[in-house]
Amino acid sequence: MGIRGVCGFIIVLVAALCIFTRFPQCFTNAETAVLTAAAFTLSDGTVGVPEDETEETKESESDTKPTEEKENETVAETQEETEERDWDDYYNTYASHEGEEQYIVTEKNLTGYGTKYENFYVQNKTDYNLNIGEMLSAPLGFEMEDTDEVQVLIMHTHTCESYLDADEGIFYESFYPRTTNNLFNVTQVGDAIEQSLKENGIGVIHDKTIHDYPSYNGSYDRSLDTIYSYIENYPKIKVVLDIHRDSLGTDTNKTKPTFTYNGKKGAQIMIMSGYDDGTLDLPEWNYNLRFALRLQQKTETMFPGMTRPLDFGYFNYNMDVNTGSLLVEFGTDANTLDEAIYSGKLFGQSLAKVLQS
Repeated sequence: MGIRGVCGFIIVLVAALCIFTRFPQCFTNAETAVLTAAAFTLSDGTVGVPEDETEETKESESDTKPTEEKENETVAETQEETEERDWDDYYNTYASHEGEEQYIVTEKNLTGYGTKYENFYVQNKTDYNLNIGEMLSAPLGFEMEDTDEVQVLIMHTHTCESYLDADEGIFYESFYPRTTNNLFNVTQVGDAIEQSLKENGIGVIHDKTIHDYPSYNGSYDRSLDTIYSYIENYPKIKVVLDIHRDSLGTDTNKTKPTFTYNGKKGAQIMIMSGYDDGTLDLPEWNYNLRFALRLQQKTETMFPGMTRPLDFGYFNYNMDVNTGSLLVEFGTDANTLDEAIYSGKLFGQSLAKVLQS
């Protein structure tokens, strides 16, 4: 063997000894072993990663970072909204109520009375022999158009109606569930309905005119003027929803109707549709009722327990303006605003399904 051969043999021998020396270190932990399978061992015993895998890791980390930033932005927005709604500007359960009487809120799911049809109830307060099945299968009095133009009007005859701030099972004597501040009243529910309809591609407009202050009397006359002004400006309006909140119980024991969907509590709703016995100037009441029944059925199907029995009775409440006019009560003054807003979001979804069917 020549000198070159001896040198070559020595080099190969040294290389082999290095490999056998380093090889066991590659498996001292699982992470090193995995990296070794796709990498090579440097002279100092660390694990090197090919350049393309380094770039892939960086991209993965950068993908995660924007997501975290978005989540932080969402939290910040939520916190900002919460800060804007300062309950001291309205009524604060957690404020000092020293010397005030404390009263009870009774929570219930109000259902199971009236006439049952499939999965929902109707409370027929009239002498009309109502055939629910026939009404559900009969055509509506309007047809939605394939357009981005406004076809739904949301408004409030009793705009100042408001809610509790907290789900504590009590309220104090200073609680007065009416305010002109739109951060706390029923217009917040209208906003939630509006948003759900827009998300489903339905043209909608939400009016927040205060009709019940400074005078409560004449509210319906004033809201009727508002409705007609919108119909004049938006002639494609098919549906007019007058969004209210109810009041149940007494001055010292209020009732709040609730349901739970996806683990979150909401305020039960009550859809109202009027009947004309010849004295209420509501000749096309049956079209409103057909719409109300479909909406009742769809809402209860999508969100079980959300509806109180549909209220069918002797009243007009401006339902003569078109064949898609309804009044809907969202909870009572003992529900929290958040519960009512949640129901508004869900109701907007079921309404969209009815309008798009």
